[in-house]
Amino acid sequence: MRLVYFGSGVFGLPTLHRLADAHEVLLVVTQPDRPAGRKRRLTPTPIAELAADRGIPTIKPESPNEPAAIADIHGRGAEAFVVIAYAHKLGPDLIGDTFALNLHASLLPKYRGAAPINWAMINGERQTGLSIITLAQTMDAGSILAQRATNIDPMETAGELHDRLAELGPDLVLETLDRYRAGTLRPQRQDDAAATRAPRLSKADGTVSFDRPAEAVRCRVHGLTPWPGCTVMLDDAPLRLLRVEQVDTVAGASESPGVVRDDLTIACNPGAVRLLSVQPPGGKSMTFQAYCNGHDVSPGTKMRPMPAEQ
Repeated sequence: MRLVYFGSGVFGLPTLHRLADAHEVLLVVTQPDRPAGRKRRLTPTPIAELAADRGIPTIKPESPNEPAAIADIHGRGAEAFVVIAYAHKLGPDLIGDTFALNLHASLLPKYRGAAPINWAMINGERQTGLSIITLAQTMDAGSILAQRATNIDPMETAGELHDRLAELGPDLVLETLDRYRAGTLRPQRQDDAAATRAPRLSKADGTVSFDRPAEAVRCRVHGLTPWPGCTVMLDDAPLRLLRVEQVDTVAGASESPGVVRDDLTIACNPGAVRLLSVQPPGGKSMTFQAYCNGHDVSPGTKMRPMPAEQ
């Protein structure tokens, strides 16, 4: 099929790879180059870099709904649009009569929004997945064309789940395009009453309170990793938590939440977690035992959420 691909983020890289092998990608539409890194150099999106490597024509409009961009895209004669992690809504003038699909990283209608993977983990979901939907003018509210579920491993982080879901995307997108071409798609309307939200996270979200059950602490730490990260204060020093393990579900009734226990686990309310991997500012990841050895941390020390910036 002749396709136009809309996307910017790394989540769509595996799918664009496969689409370029299996179909004719006429054009990639991505966001403009943005300043990045310490030197703030203009940097193309990951999708733009892949398109350049594959020799696929690319445009980078500030908005795909600009008249010039619409004219360029329509002039390509595409049979279908594929949209993945683009961060722009395609307007009705742009979509027209073209078949357009969007790959979203949740089992819709749950977790509509910019951070579905993070919020599924933070909220303690045991399962998530992918949805392919038609485009709608309400965010992530299009009809469902295909879905695929996967269990969430209690020890994986949001970054690891992101990468795993990204690798599941190509097969589902290719199967959906094949079904569209064969005329066998059966779109299903979403139940708007069952919809939940997954708003964009900010740096201010990047901490955890231990005055919560141990499982909730684990879910939040992993759901915030690697971005925006989960940073706490240990005495007066910030410390980023990278991976934790729930080791107790009932202890802690007589202990203050956040206190470092004799076995170096952290008391929750109730239960306890073991910090498997931590990272001091400007340092490398290490075990919590190694951190304690180097920073004279002893049982009874208190860990608390990172205070909000004033």
